[in-house]
Amino acid sequence: MDALFDDSALPRHPHSPRPGAHHLPGWLKPAAQQWITQRFFEWGQGPVPPHSTVVAGHPMSVQTVCLGWHWSPNRYSRTADDVNGAPVAPMPQWLVDLGRSAVQAATGDPRQARDYHPDAAIVNYYDVNATMGMHQDREEAVNAPVVSLSIGDSATFRLGNNEHRNQPYQDLRLASGDLFVFQGPARFAYHAVTKIHPHTAPAGCGISSGRINITLRQTGLR
Repeated sequence: MDALFDDSALPRHPHSPRPGAHHLPGWLKPAAQQWITQRFFEWGQGPVPPHSTVVAGHPMSVQTVCLGWHWSPNRYSRTADDVNGAPVAPMPQWLVDLGRSAVQAATGDPRQARDYHPDAAIVNYYDVNATMGMHQDREEAVNAPVVSLSIGDSATFRLGNNEHRNQPYQDLRLASGDLFVFQGPARFAYHAVTKIHPHTAPAGCGISSGRINITLRQTGLR
């Protein structure tokens, strides 16, 4: 059944659903997706195991591994104090370089790309039943772009406004290999993942079920 209903045959084009939000379908080629998926499984064997972060007393339905900085609700830390207390794995340079390339591709601004220094990666695995509620990414000390990369099953991604979790918002389909960048007026947009679409992971992406999402952030912390 896997990959019978993937999104590879759909007409999909780069667009900006709102100012500062950039969607580049298929930006990661299949070979890159497979290679990054291999790194994902390696990260899962690192000092901090994949875990369900507890938010407001409830565990999230995604499994998370962090690089560079460990994210827990409302804070970053160098140690995973809410998991096992171990130091977080370092941020690899190739991922920093990938983030800069992503900003360049999304914005067309070489200066913004050059000045982008992502020092944290939050890597989430969604099984077919996982979702993520409406939230803002606002724990960072600087207003730098957030880069999001998708591998595996497609997801319904809800992009909202900057003020609250309610409408207006719009639903987009993010497929394997897609790049999404928040910056400028969309940097603090509320957003969510409302559904994972099973059996849509394309052959050759390195994962047959579920979705890997990597978000790169520049924390501004030392």
